[in-house]
Amino acid sequence: MITRLLVANRGEIARRVLRTCRDLGVETVAVYSDADASSPHAAEADHAVRLPGDRPADTYLDAAAIVAAARAAGADAVHPGYGFLSENAAFARAVLDAGLTWVGPSPAAIAAMGSKVEAKRLMAAAGVPVLATIAWDAAGPAAPASPDGLMFPVLVKASAGGGGRGMRVVRDAAELGPAVETARREALAAFGDGTVFAEPLLEDARHVEVQVLADAHGTVWTLGERECSIQRRHQKVLEETPSPGVTAATREALCRAAVRAAAAIGYVGAGTVEFLVKGDTVAFLEMNTRLQVEHPVTECVFGLDLVRLQLEIAEGARLPAEPPAPSGHAIEVRLYAEDPALDWRPQNGTLHRFEVPGVDDRFGAPEPGALRGGYGLRLDSGVESGSEIGVHYDPMLAKVVAWGPDRAGTARRLASALARARVHGVTTNRDLLVAVLRHPEFLAGGTDTGFLGRHDLTAEMGGPAAAVSALAAAVAVAAANREAATVLGGLPSGWRNVPSEPRRTAFQGPGGRVEVAYRFTRDGLVAEGFDGVRLVSGGPGEVVLEVDGVTRRFAVARYGDLLHVDSPLGSVGLELLPRLPEPVVAVAPGSLLAPMPGTVLRVDVTPGAAVAAGQPILTLEAMKMEHQISAPAAGVVSALNVGPGRQVEAGAVLAVIEEQG
Repeated sequence: MITRLLVANRGEIARRVLRTCRDLGVETVAVYSDADASSPHAAEADHAVRLPGDRPADTYLDAAAIVAAARAAGADAVHPGYGFLSENAAFARAVLDAGLTWVGPSPAAIAAMGSKVEAKRLMAAAGVPVLATIAWDAAGPAAPASPDGLMFPVLVKASAGGGGRGMRVVRDAAELGPAVETARREALAAFGDGTVFAEPLLEDARHVEVQVLADAHGTVWTLGERECSIQRRHQKVLEETPSPGVTAATREALCRAAVRAAAAIGYVGAGTVEFLVKGDTVAFLEMNTRLQVEHPVTECVFGLDLVRLQLEIAEGARLPAEPPAPSGHAIEVRLYAEDPALDWRPQNGTLHRFEVPGVDDRFGAPEPGALRGGYGLRLDSGVESGSEIGVHYDPMLAKVVAWGPDRAGTARRLASALARARVHGVTTNRDLLVAVLRHPEFLAGGTDTGFLGRHDLTAEMGGPAAAVSALAAAVAVAAANREAATVLGGLPSGWRNVPSEPRRTAFQGPGGRVEVAYRFTRDGLVAEGFDGVRLVSGGPGEVVLEVDGVTRRFAVARYGDLLHVDSPLGSVGLELLPRLPEPVVAVAPGSLLAPMPGTVLRVDVTPGAAVAAGQPILTLEAMKMEHQISAPAAGVVSALNVGPGRQVEAGAVLAVIEEQG
């Protein structure tokens, strides 16, 4: 029996494992980096061990340090979560060699699937359909311009790991060499293995996976399929089960192939076999020898706790001959700290408030049959109000999951919960997720990997709610100023001796600068451009406006100069601009500024070099992704202020390109 378990991970998945352990009466041990010293997962465990440093390579990817932490804390088992070392056979072997229970498949099974290149060969031999591949190892030469047998477009992928790290779409031979080198670097940084390969790109296919669960006594369950096709940067943002585009015959073929895959490597534990599905084509992608990020949708529909089953299997338990029958539909969205309108750029800062209404305290679904009577909402979160979102780790904040009797109702329930959530302090993809869930094509089942490429949902974000929300924010700021003036015994801020002179309040909003001009008269609020608006009541925290005969409440939260306005129209973040702006520090024309805090990974030019428009100048690494900084125009590198390994803050001048006339 496992008595004290160390979770070799952080954030949401660490908290997920801790919760099941509490239910089972198993003591827990967390590990945490210096950046995570105040994180929820470190506080919730019974014991916590510091891993000195911030970078993943120095902390959560240091196998020896984690095994030492388990020994120091008296743990007798290790659960790897997902990501980091979860699919590292050497780590699993080190855990077992230390006399600890490994909650996962054998090191041999992990090794068999740890290399996607070798896994494809093994799967082909087992009768599982695969796509042809060409591979380049980490130490080999750069990719040739026109490798034999490669038909474009192709997808370059990391052989180890997952989560979209090291993936690049290549549409012609000239792009192949640079794509392979970039993929190698990302893969090496994320997984410690720079081997990459290329396979045909099945554009607009469905990404469908099968959850498997196997014990050490020969029983293998398949727990339906999950649709994971709504993706950006080849990373999933929405998952659901069952898939709206999989027929009964295709489902049977997928599950049959998944069982063959598990049997071929003697798999034990929870795992996922991933496929691409396009028309009649079913092709094996990879097998993830761990728990998936999207496992909650399977738990909800089957009424299971997969982490509990992982622990029981690790203790030697037998699974029943057959799994429970599924019931209903479940959809999960991943809430990221990122700005979809800025090419999904990761965001960092303080998460001042994080609340999702209607979350059910039950961790998984009730018995499957009980779902027919209603809906449920689940939150798996790595953060809470007040959490600091740093630059060292993945920007996923939480997963929000809804389940119910039917797909349309479940999507509506989840969209409503997201729209009413209070997420203050950092920009997130919340509005985009709501737009996806309410999109007619999504509701009709049109989910494939090209969905976000076909639909620019960022154009709708901020829209009609921004202007009236800014008005509500201005009224709230005025109310707060009046209260402060009353306490101090002076004139209210914004008081005018000339009644006709409006007060002006300016904000930086989602679509740019928004200025509100308004005044209070005997007849109430008068605001320029808002002829159909009447002020019902207005205080620092809530403003009630009647807009064209419809009354709406606007909750206004203020954090210094940052205001968040939440209403039935949506949530809008606004930055209060000073009435008398401070002089802007001038930067030289052609300056390239850091778009976010990060580490300079590589510099591709030297001072004095001539560069073409769009030519790469340097690469930043932030939140486990590479971000290329390119020349905005042809010119000469007149200044280069950073080198590899340099830590930079957002807005720092990295280089200056002097345009040539």
